[in-house]
Amino acid sequence: MRQKKILNVHNKSSKPDNIVKSENMVIESCIEIEKSMPYFLVDFFIFLKSAVAINTRLAYLRDVQFFLTYLISTTDLVIEESIKEIKAEELNRLKARDINRFLGDYCSRYIIETKNSKYVMENHNRSLSRKRSSLSVLFKFLYREEIISNNITEGFNPIKLPKPQPDAIKKLEIDEVALMLDSVETGSGLTDKELQYWKKTKIRDKAILILFTTYGLRLSELQSLNISSFNFGRGEYKIYRKRGKEVNMPINKSVESAIKNYINNERINFIEKSEDKTDALFISLQGTRMTTKAIRAMVKKYTSIPLGTTRNKGYSPHKLRATAASSLIEYGFSIYDVQSLLDHDNVTTTQLYAAHKKNIKREIVKNYELEDEFNE
Repeated sequence: MRQKKILNVHNKSSKPDNIVKSENMVIESCIEIEKSMPYFLVDFFIFLKSAVAINTRLAYLRDVQFFLTYLISTTDLVIEESIKEIKAEELNRLKARDINRFLGDYCSRYIIETKNSKYVMENHNRSLSRKRSSLSVLFKFLYREEIISNNITEGFNPIKLPKPQPDAIKKLEIDEVALMLDSVETGSGLTDKELQYWKKTKIRDKAILILFTTYGLRLSELQSLNISSFNFGRGEYKIYRKRGKEVNMPINKSVESAIKNYINNERINFIEKSEDKTDALFISLQGTRMTTKAIRAMVKKYTSIPLGTTRNKGYSPHKLRATAASSLIEYGFSIYDVQSLLDHDNVTTTQLYAAHKKNIKREIVKNYELEDEFNE
């Protein structure tokens, strides 16, 4: 049996090796999908490489692959038996109504059958909108490159997305954050089995929760942190955000204390089991970098305690991102400061958390008594 080759990184960039390896996995997935597609799309693949982030590139390729598979398996619009054999002339014959039927009829509900199971797949409007966007990018490119003769995207049906409602934002209140941190500190609310692991990982888990609730980090940003990411002398640490952005974040005293406590008193016990003496900051009991799945399960466990619900109903790390945004605004920081900290592309996203502040109108009016000014 051939032994799997170890992936080595010859890294001359400022990115740590784990980020380079993670991005390489996404790129390899893109390449595998591209190999299954018609050759006339090769310029489209090159366009995506330079036009969008690698995760977006992968999402677009999956959507296009899914659409081409649909053409073969469900319609008589093409005659080939594999998507690689589809010809440009066949895509040129497609009309906007063909795309609208794919999005509006097929994608909203379809069946996937495996050897032993049958799955009903349902997509909500956000998923349909993403697929529509992917196909719009594809057909606009084909039209621009004169591979197809008409810009059929103008006939794509609009997909209305529900307007985000501030009251629907799921987050922990400030007092619930305190209960969550108390639980990880004392073990209160944990089962006997959970307490066995808590004794070994409580300092690590507290450091993770403090980072999430202080900075509103994305799960991938936290999971990829390394020891070398931190420069305590300068009071900052480095994270890698979406679209490859490199950002230096300041460290406050509570975060510095939590991270140093973990490194000096708990991580040192885990690292003994590591074969490569990993640079990963948050590592498992087995001495390897914690997976996103493990971090998500840990967060759900501790958030379920102040919420008074079952473990699987606890909040995800993204809800702690919402918690951080709302808490910062409640403490008086401007939405623009919070937008910068959380890396929101649009300030309207941050405004949702400002709108969620309780009794804001009552507080404004209460603290602005004109009559008192006149009486003085």
